[in-house]
Amino acid sequence: MTTFADLGLSPKVLAAVEAAGYTTPTPIQAGAIPHALERKDVLGIAQTGTGKTASFVLPMLTLLEKGRARARMPRTLILEPTRELAAQVEENFVKYGKNHRLNVALLIGGVSFEDQERKLERGADVLIATPGRMLDHFERGKLLLTGVEILVIDEADRMLDMGFIPDIERICKLIPFTRQTLFFSATMPPEITKLTEQFLHSPVRIEVEKAATTAKTVTQRLVKSGKKDWEKRAVLRDLIRAESEGLKNAIIFCNRKKDVSELFRSLVKHDFDAGALHGDMDQHARTAMLAGFKEGKLKYLVASDVAARGLDIPDVSHVFNFDVPIHSEDYVHRIGRTGRAGRLGKAFTLVTPGDVKYLASIVKLIGNEIEWHDGDLSTLAPSTETEEAPRRGRNARGASKAGDRKEKSSSGRPRETARRAEPAPIPQSAPLPQVEAPSMSEDDEAPVQRTENVQRSEKPHREAIRKSNDERRGKPQHERAASPDNRQDHRRRDHRDRDDEPAPLGFGDDIPAFMLIDAKI
Repeated sequence: MTTFADLGLSPKVLAAVEAAGYTTPTPIQAGAIPHALERKDVLGIAQTGTGKTASFVLPMLTLLEKGRARARMPRTLILEPTRELAAQVEENFVKYGKNHRLNVALLIGGVSFEDQERKLERGADVLIATPGRMLDHFERGKLLLTGVEILVIDEADRMLDMGFIPDIERICKLIPFTRQTLFFSATMPPEITKLTEQFLHSPVRIEVEKAATTAKTVTQRLVKSGKKDWEKRAVLRDLIRAESEGLKNAIIFCNRKKDVSELFRSLVKHDFDAGALHGDMDQHARTAMLAGFKEGKLKYLVASDVAARGLDIPDVSHVFNFDVPIHSEDYVHRIGRTGRAGRLGKAFTLVTPGDVKYLASIVKLIGNEIEWHDGDLSTLAPSTETEEAPRRGRNARGASKAGDRKEKSSSGRPRETARRAEPAPIPQSAPLPQVEAPSMSEDDEAPVQRTENVQRSEKPHREAIRKSNDERRGKPQHERAASPDNRQDHRRRDHRDRDDEPAPLGFGDDIPAFMLIDAKI
């Protein structure tokens, strides 16, 4: 059996590893560390939770024992997609580098530039940064990259998703061509493959698992749910209560930051010990929330995908996907937060009728069918199988308007946007139907419908409005219905023949003086 002593690490690093309680390296560590110590470029591909961080931290500590850093010229550079990942790598350097006297600088957003600049002035052996903040320091003239010997690009597929690839390309041009590059990723989409061909020079490829596979220590289940948010919240609460015996703590993932906040408030309302984590929170709140969850002060962490990549929280017993991830790779990363370091874990994903295509993409990616927890979607009640209602909000309205603009008539010209005429006053013979507002149930957000069917009274009401409009325009209703172009004619008239709009205002008696001056011809 291979041990850390067989990998060629220095005695100082081995002592720190043993003090941390590790004796046997993971497959990605055993494959990558020897080649990294030989100054070769490494392309490491492994599923999340397999120890990729130590695969570059340990050899870097050994290589950095010789030499010293100069002011504003870091010796090594590690690029991370999120602040949490960057801070976690810093923690690894503190843990494994306790026998070294290395200066580690962390450049992330949410922290003052002055504190970071002071660290750079002292000289940084290791610079850990997110791409945006690092380029900000470079443009300020506070950072020189000509002394970088080792470049590490971690979670490369996440960099692609977050749009950091142009920044990384720019950074690579600022670093010496003779550098050593260590490239790590959990998945390898075609875009990342092209990236490795550009950044790496004859790399050693270490692939310990098939790309985009899930850990065998994680039990995966699908849970059916109605499409309404209140229905999903009720299903989630029931699921948490059913798993209470073996549930130590859990991360609950949502697709949107707005949903994170709403679900967090709902869980707290129902007496669940929960916290929230998403990208719009300030850095202090994010750090405090994550630390509270790691230390066991919080049992449930509702999070966006900012917590899905690379975060090392060793003993998470459960992961709940409140939303099916839109990108199938995110599913692999989310459920990788549990079942780490050989421990057992469970992952439950709530699936609605509108999530079928995303679920099919996930199954295709991981290459395995996922079992249903209590029956598939065909067992849902008929009331929840209706078609998905149009999304509300700015994006939905914008998409609807864009669709109207793109819609064309048979002649090829853009079709006019349909606008209804202003309705005439409703005759007394056709009173408006009385509708009682729906009330809310006491124990949840589900609306309880207590109204009668309005469609019976709606049709006479519309007929009365249509008849009144026709009489006002002096056109019989049967002729109006017989005219094929009536709707377009009505739309054109609607813009210029509105009697109920205020008349345009002029200057009146107050004519400006400059308009009374005779014009020179």
